Amino acid sequence: MNTLTLAIFCIALVTLVSCGRLSDIGRTPDLTSPADGNEVFAMNVIPLPDARDVPDRAEGASLWTAGRASLLGDRRASLRGDILTVIIEIDDSAEFSNSSERERSGSEQMGIPNLFGIPQRIDGMLSQGGSLADAVELGSTSRSAGEGSVRRNEELTLRVAATITEVLQNGVLRIEGSQEVRVNNEVRELLVSGYVRPEDISRQNSVAYDRIAAARISYGGRGLITDVQRPRYGQEVADAVLPF
Repeated sequence: MNTLTLAIFCIALVTLVSCGRLSDIGRTPDLTSPADGNEVFAMNVIPLPDARDVPDRAEGASLWTAGRASLLGDRRASLRGDILTVIIEIDDSAEFSNSSERERSGSEQMGIPNLFGIPQRIDGMLSQGGSLADAVELGSTSRSAGEGSVRRNEELTLRVAATITEVLQNGVLRIEGSQEVRVNNEVRELLVSGYVRPEDISRQNSVAYDRIAAARISYGGRGLITDVQRPRYGQEVADAVLPF
């Protein structure tokens, strides 16, 4: 009875885990709705008036204004809800190689040639060729060698629009950006978040990824190709449980 209960429980567990994949058979993967994301929420919040948008009385006789909407105004993202472009250009390579070798040898020998004539008497009792002249002889030799190398090459070039979701008290901007592209039955997802200084935003309203503090960049996908490349649940469980 216990065996039958355990089998039923395992079948139910496997069925429950597989329901997510079975529901996607024969249909394209859905895109995530951005309506409930932090980006849209930040855009819907009315920001406080920016000092650059308030006209100065001294500019009454001037043809130009200092507001953001003016021809020469600073239109870089600086307020909650503003949008800027994050440029991701990763071209990193690393190579490590090391080797080690160690060798040691030792030898020990002990004999009893004469001890009140006892060795000679015992030699007569031993088999032919046996003798206590070389009672104990030990020898050891050990050698170990190791070699390892690591080679990694990563290249990624992407551009994604991010939104300022929070302006910290020290003026640092917290940004979040997401992008989803569906090609046939595969969805490519790009997520980026982090903290940016306003002075690191270029005149083109863009910022490089290496200027983002605590940057979190994720580039992956979901769909038929990703599902085929991912190992089955049973294989993942076996890899985690089996000791060999």
